[in-house]
Amino acid sequence: MRASRPLAALTGFALLGIALTACQDQASGQIVARNNGRVVQTLSNPPVKGCHRFPQGITHVTNYTQSSLRLYTTADCTVPAGGAYDFLDIGASDQVVRATGLWNSFDFAPY
Repeated sequence: MRASRPLAALTGFALLGIALTACQDQASGQIVARNNGRVVQTLSNPPVKGCHRFPQGITHVTNYTQSSLRLYTTADCTVPAGGAYDFLDIGASDQVVRATGLWNSFDFAPY
C-alpha cells in the first residue's frame, strides 16, 4: 500500500526536525561545581563552545552532561607553563589535587 503525499511530506518534516535537534550547541545535562562540599554553581545545558568560568575556585566537579570536560586552574581555559588540564569524562566526578591548585574554568573537549 502506498503512502499519500501529505503523509510522506509530514514524515519527512518530522525526521528533519529530529535530526536538527540532535545538532545542538548545548551540552545536555548538568555540571555541579563544589568548593569543600558546598555547591558553588550548577550549570544546566551549558553551551558547548567557549570557555566557562567558575565564580570561585572549585575543589570538586561532577559532570552529568553527555560531553567530556577539560578543567583548568586558570580563569581563561589556558594551560600555564609546565601545567596541564584535567580531563573529566561523561558522567564522571573528580576532585582537585591540592598541589595543582583549584579549578577556575572549563571547556568541552572536542569529539
